[in-house]
Amino acid sequence: MKDLAIELENRPGALARMGEALGRAGVSIEGGGAWVVGGKGVAHFLFEDGAAARSALEEAGIRVLADREVVALRLKQAVPGQLGLLGRRMAEAGVNIEVQYSDHQNRLILVVDDLGRGRRVAEEWTRE
Repeated sequence: MKDLAIELENRPGALARMGEALGRAGVSIEGGGAWVVGGKGVAHFLFEDGAAARSALEEAGIRVLADREVVALRLKQAVPGQLGLLGRRMAEAGVNIEVQYSDHQNRLILVVDDLGRGRRVAEEWTRE
């Protein structure tokens, strides 16, 4: 799975244009979100085929800022404080969480600065 960081214009129709480009290419979004920061549109979306998504977006003139592998795991939804506990474990391992969202399978998706360490923390978390 790949997270693509996507630059979007801060105007009506920008998200629609992105979705249409992906749709024409037969590329599905697996999770993510979009927002405006400092007057600029930014999106992070998850794709099964990151290369196909990047290609479709770039062909439509939409700038992809980065594409990165992700850490995906499930939290214990009935237990309050899970994000804080996992976040603390990541921090103690020296892993910075740069992006966090959920996918369509209700998994927590993390883009981190150290993928190997982040995945090790997630694997330990999942075994508990």
